Amino acid sequence: MKDQAASLRSMVAMPNGVEGRGRDSRSSKIITVASGKGGVGKSNFTLNFALSLQAMGQKVLVFDADIGMANIDVLMGTSSPYNLYHLLYRQKSIQEIIQLGASGLPYIAGGSGMKELFSLSDRDLEFFAGQVEEIAQEMDYVIFDTGAGLSRENMKFIGAADECLIITTPEPTSITDAYALVKVMHGQENATPFRMIVNRVEDQQEAERVADKIAGVAKRFLQIDIPLLGYISEDAQVVKAVKRQVPYSLAYPNAKASRDILKLAHHYLAAPAAPGSETLTGIRGFMKKWLKRTT
Repeated sequence: MKDQAASLRSMVAMPNGVEGRGRDSRSSKIITVASGKGGVGKSNFTLNFALSLQAMGQKVLVFDADIGMANIDVLMGTSSPYNLYHLLYRQKSIQEIIQLGASGLPYIAGGSGMKELFSLSDRDLEFFAGQVEEIAQEMDYVIFDTGAGLSRENMKFIGAADECLIITTPEPTSITDAYALVKVMHGQENATPFRMIVNRVEDQQEAERVADKIAGVAKRFLQIDIPLLGYISEDAQVVKAVKRQVPYSLAYPNAKASRDILKLAHHYLAAPAAPGSETLTGIRGFMKKWLKRTT
């Protein structure tokens, strides 16, 4: 069996064919992916977005931070013998709990250990931060796939990140819940900037109509801008890929959804940073902000 730690060290040491953002001058960008409600395709987006960034030469680590419904590994048809629990209780190192999924994408499985993360001592939290930093400093992006809704844990992850990508669909409840999440988080100190993705749309016009609804209300009542980053088309191939437990961008690269996610990733790398996220804090900065929200 291939040694995971050796594979990871090899992966982070070598470029993927395209120049990354540069480890000497910048920290990893910490992104959370969130949604106001479940069932909008958040984890599927996270996985395929990460794979698209990786295919473009970026080094990406996915952290499955959905306490109740962790399923990044399920979407890839993989399983991890170790998870966060083994790291927090010093049974395994960060290299040993990280798995390499589809296309060698490194990820940390959720599930056991997530709840314990929120009740650690200062000493244990410092250990955890140091372990994650050991890997994160070699990455361009660390993406946290959070749970749906406004749980205490989700709010901490969102509030500590450099930016949050919020996923919605054209369904009215999804739209209202997405805005509710933005509204609550905007009331926090040093509010995290948002960018919006509209999933399962018929066409670009529908995506823009949905985005305009949320952005318009946010601008009027919260005085903030929430730019539309992109959209993903409704596509039967996505359902097929989920059943096969293969990311749709790999299973059906010519599908509408696959073309959309690749276009979205290109746009993300080319677009200016979201206002408020220009200065990256790295994993240490993330942990410092996160710790302020644990009290």
